[in-house]
Amino acid sequence: MRAFIFILEHHFSLDVWDPFKDFPFPSSLTTRSPETSTFVNTRIDWNETPEAHVFKADLPGFKKEEVKVEVEDDRVLQISGERKIEKEDKNNTWHRVELSSGKFSRRFRLPENVKMDQVKASMENGVLIVTVPKVEVKKPDVKTIDISG
Repeated sequence: MRAFIFILEHHFSLDVWDPFKDFPFPSSLTTRSPETSTFVNTRIDWNETPEAHVFKADLPGFKKEEVKVEVEDDRVLQISGERKIEKEDKNNTWHRVELSSGKFSRRFRLPENVKMDQVKASMENGVLIVTVPKVEVKKPDVKTIDISG
């Protein structure tokens, strides 16, 4: 049962859903670097409001200098980061080392209704918030036509 839960947790933590992953041709979305495996379970919520798409990433212990937010031309938002191993002081005696180090990378394909040039990011208390504004949908002008007769 434990192995089954492990498989489920890792199966549902895919970065970008790729509907073509089982087809016989290669897909750029299915490639994953082995060096990103340490933080593969980085949790990110994606919420769509009437004004924007809002991403919240739970990154406890990360400094904003260790996190990178990028947007690609084809409407892909990438959130990545790296925590380096703390340099050991030879004069200290380490009894236990449990803090994680390594890299993570998550990618999200955004819908067409976003303003890619106005993405904003902020980080506070280990929570990264990325806001991607939506294009304002113009309501069509409706003109009432008088009916004669």
